[in-house]
Amino acid sequence: MENNEKCAQFSSSLSLSPPSSSPRFPSPNSQSPPQPASPAPPPTVILSPCAACKILRRRCVEKCVLAPYFPPTEPYKFTIAHRVFGASNIIKSLQELPESHRADAVSSMVYEASARIRDPVYGCAGAICQLQKQASELQAQLAKAQAEIVTMQCQQANLLAIILEMTNSKEPNNANSQQIDTTCFLDDNNLASAWEPLWT
Repeated sequence: MENNEKCAQFSSSLSLSPPSSSPRFPSPNSQSPPQPASPAPPPTVILSPCAACKILRRRCVEKCVLAPYFPPTEPYKFTIAHRVFGASNIIKSLQELPESHRADAVSSMVYEASARIRDPVYGCAGAICQLQKQASELQAQLAKAQAEIVTMQCQQANLLAIILEMTNSKEPNNANSQQIDTTCFLDDNNLASAWEPLWT
């Protein structure tokens, strides 16, 4: 009797209990709404600092004055210029110039700094004096070569004049030699006297 009551209570509790939260699998006919795709993160652009900021160990800002003229692939340019002029003087000089002249100014500073490192006493002036000396020597060699050319041209003209005179003087002699010399023949008047016997 007690067993029947327990079974009845158990069956009634099953009928009154809420449905279990079992996982539901979608049917092939049911379509779930498409979820919006999450936007891909933008690619991270890593901008390498310019050679100046890398050597100075500072952050290279977007509008860095030194970045266009000291690229990261040429660190030696800033190293040479910084060694002689200093970073603050380079930045100050570039800020005072218009952008159209800054590239030439950087080239001049790098050249002058490299010359100052090679020759600390005279620097760029020593290189300029040496180039002027070479230019004057080359000008002297050029003037000497031009004088030799003029001398050779005069000698050639004199030789041509002598050759023309010799050819002109030979032509009349050849014409005279072609004429027959008839002076060796005797006249008719002297012909009889020529045949006169030597004895009388």
